[in-house]
Amino acid sequence: MAGPLLLAIDQGTSGTKAILVNAAGAILARGQAALGETHPQAGWVEQDPIAIWFSVQRAVSACLDGQDATRVVAVGLSNQRESVVLWDRLTGEALTPVVSWQDQRGAALCDSWRSPEIERLVRGRSGLPLDPMFSAVKAAWLLRHHGAAAEAARDGRLVIGTIDAWLLSRFGDTTTGEPVMEIGNASRTQLLHVAEARWDADLLALFGVREDSLPRLVRSTGPFPTSRGLAPLADGTPVLAVMGDSHAALFAHGAFTPGQVKATYGTGSSVMGLLAHPEALGSGACLTIGWQYGDRPAFAAEGNIRATGAALRWMANILGMSVDAMAELGARSESRGAVLVPGFTGLGAPWWDRDAVGLITNVGLDTGPAQLARAAMEAVVHQVADVVDVIGSNVGRVTELFTDGGPSRNLDLMQMQADVLGCTIHRSEAAELSALGVAHMAGLAAGVWSWEALSALPRPHATLAPHLDDISRANQRAHWQAAIDRARSGITRPVPVPEPA
Repeated sequence: MAGPLLLAIDQGTSGTKAILVNAAGAILARGQAALGETHPQAGWVEQDPIAIWFSVQRAVSACLDGQDATRVVAVGLSNQRESVVLWDRLTGEALTPVVSWQDQRGAALCDSWRSPEIERLVRGRSGLPLDPMFSAVKAAWLLRHHGAAAEAARDGRLVIGTIDAWLLSRFGDTTTGEPVMEIGNASRTQLLHVAEARWDADLLALFGVREDSLPRLVRSTGPFPTSRGLAPLADGTPVLAVMGDSHAALFAHGAFTPGQVKATYGTGSSVMGLLAHPEALGSGACLTIGWQYGDRPAFAAEGNIRATGAALRWMANILGMSVDAMAELGARSESRGAVLVPGFTGLGAPWWDRDAVGLITNVGLDTGPAQLARAAMEAVVHQVADVVDVIGSNVGRVTELFTDGGPSRNLDLMQMQADVLGCTIHRSEAAELSALGVAHMAGLAAGVWSWEALSALPRPHATLAPHLDDISRANQRAHWQAAIDRARSGITRPVPVPEPA
């Protein structure tokens, strides 16, 4: 039966996906296009902004091939966050590469600004720690090192944007269109006074960013420019939802209530849950805006982990096997006390310690590939548990965790997560959760669903209950914490081996 369709685009670090969703919430078609990245120097990660735009076009074309594109009533866009690009508002030409969220080139700038007063200002206003992961430091570095961008800023022609703002600029008329940025993405720039949802003059001054270089802030439902250049989709199809990828995943889980927490596993991981009282958020987690549908933003606590899937890939390469083979080996083995702390570029949440080192500790003559494989899997689940514990201290004990992302497909890993946390895991069966979440938001804005109907949509998932007893769990967590302390402080004393289960 014919009915309205929703086109959702998920622009990610390694590629772009597009899905077509019907009014029953089912995915009818999929398309994708791969993307690469370059590493001009150690710690630098760049992407081509035009290649990102072309990947969106290719993914949409593949998704709509053989479909009736005239039935699409709305477009939604989810995107990688914190990555930044600078362009000319008059010509639309990109003046810099996209500097990825993974990029660490701004570390020296952070150190030059670092003081107790500055760190209090940055966290107090933006909800985020002073760290090169976020957009503001990347923009400050680009303004110092790209003459064309600095000149455009002086002439009032510069736009500093996140990926959502860049892609939306491809839809509009560059001579008359005004650049816009969705509020949840803006909350990850470190330039937003997050509690008041406005650009902050003191943060702009700190990072050397002019407010007239920033897009206008809009809600997660816009208004946005209408789509253009996404054949076979008709030009002028409304864009009714934009969300950061992690925010969209939370929305897709139906986690609309404070206390419901999700973990997205990818290269790194994002752990996020809505907050009833954002002013009471403690240290360790970041304050962010999940989305804004009506007049008030939905605030969330989030912790970002730098290396989860990356830790699995790293160990698989060390062992000379595929990630799947390594995970299978680790699932049927014990670590015998070996611990991997994947502090390859320091540690993210809840520690935010750039000086922490990566290490493998407690190895002995009986440590072999099986033990190292197990240690890599345990590193993933313990890092997520660290952040869940911090968020739980603000929302109450987390008894259920919604999970998604590539590594979550491994049920052995998810069972380990349930055991380490002592809570039930609901692992989403949807592989395109960020795209599905922004499709839900677009459908809500288009009137395809009410809030009640949206909440009632089927969300297939696998449920795993914890099997580990409390004493064994506490021993494992203490063992992990001892290794974290060692990675952060350089302590050389032996890390105690946990008691056997």
